[in-house]
Amino acid sequence: MLHDLVDLGRYPIDRPDSPAYDRMIEDLQRELGQDGCAVMPGFVHPQGIELLVSEAEAVAPMAHRSFNRTNAYFTKDDPRFGAGHPIRRFYDRSNAFVPADNFTKSGPLRRIYEFKGFLPFIRAALGEPADRFFRYDDPLADVIVNVVEEGQGFPWHFDTNNYTVTLAIQNGEAGGAFEYAPNLRTSEDENFDKVASVLDGNGALVRRLELQPGDLQIFRGRYSLHRVAPVTGKRRRYVGIFSFVEAEGMCGGIERTRQLYGRVLPHHHAREGMRKDQLLD
Repeated sequence: MLHDLVDLGRYPIDRPDSPAYDRMIEDLQRELGQDGCAVMPGFVHPQGIELLVSEAEAVAPMAHRSFNRTNAYFTKDDPRFGAGHPIRRFYDRSNAFVPADNFTKSGPLRRIYEFKGFLPFIRAALGEPADRFFRYDDPLADVIVNVVEEGQGFPWHFDTNNYTVTLAIQNGEAGGAFEYAPNLRTSEDENFDKVASVLDGNGALVRRLELQPGDLQIFRGRYSLHRVAPVTGKRRRYVGIFSFVEAEGMCGGIERTRQLYGRVLPHHHAREGMRKDQLLD
């Protein structure tokens, strides 16, 4: 059970047959229907946050730190498009991810992800059928921690996995806001014009969140352009990331995996191209 981590009184993910569970799902579905994002404040209680911070501190040295330039799709440059096209716009990226194979089954982060009621709860909130909702089959990326240090952030991008669930563990001293342009593309349309508009600084399409430690966020990151503003101060920002996808067996693309985690496994080569849509990674 998750009593030592999750506020199950407020968020009864362990009681799917209860009226309280139904109300919780209704609230989340309403939020997700509005802009593809829902936040559950204080999902993890203060004692649970202490355990998660301790784990994050222990594994932070294993983070793959990378400093390079990426576009919103984590793809290579494509000279077939004009210079101002979103595919050809590259931005400095300085960030660090602790790969999934550093988190043990007995650790707090993986205990939440693999709790038997967690996937059905997230699936119900998103309104997805059982045959189109699976854990991310990526040994480096199903459960990770994003480590952001002073001056670092994450530029505008789309997620390769359909659904991302993030857990705020520790904030930096300042900065680190989450900004997103909801539902900017669909599985059939990249909508490059609106992507370019956001990249050009059109704030009318952008929403901003200041998540607090313990907050759980459910986000359709495959379709919403998003970024993390730079962190200031010496304290590191930790965010746990749980990933789910619509195609069983799907894992990260080779180019993106190498950029984010510094290595690629045979598993990634074997699963390359296993997805339901034809969107850029």
